[in-house]
Amino acid sequence: MSSINRHPVRRFGGRKGFALVAAIMAVMILLALGFLALSVSTDDVKISSRVVGEKKALSAAETGIHRLMQNFDPDNTAASQVANVQVDAATDPASRYTITSVGRPSSGPDVLPLAGFSIGGGQQWGQRRYVGSVTGTNTNYGSSVQIDVGMGYGPVEITTMSR
Repeated sequence: MSSINRHPVRRFGGRKGFALVAAIMAVMILLALGFLALSVSTDDVKISSRVVGEKKALSAAETGIHRLMQNFDPDNTAASQVANVQVDAATDPASRYTITSVGRPSSGPDVLPLAGFSIGGGQQWGQRRYVGSVTGTNTNYGSSVQIDVGMGYGPVEITTMSR
């Protein structure tokens, strides 16, 4: 018997090719996970930035409402309207508010009676209704918040028997 053709057949060539394919697949999976992590964190930063901007705009609108309440004059509602007022130049120069449309409401009662303010003799007292719109903005974040405000001014005399 001859010893020719008695060598075992090597089948390692297929395994080496599989190792290369497995390594490429592992790199692709890791790359995909990296892109996913980057995408999620970028979205989180965008959402956080938007929320910060909206909070700053809301704070500016609240400042505008306080200013409207402090300086409201029912005899001169136009004086209550201001545009593009900076909230705080030192700490947040990008936050501003605008007060518009201050006046009497176009619908509903003109005055609302106040319970407990009726005096003998037929006098009744109430609050005169006013409305306005306050918009807060923050230019750094491109955010804007509008708040419609309802106000009552009074007490004002509603009716009297002596007139």
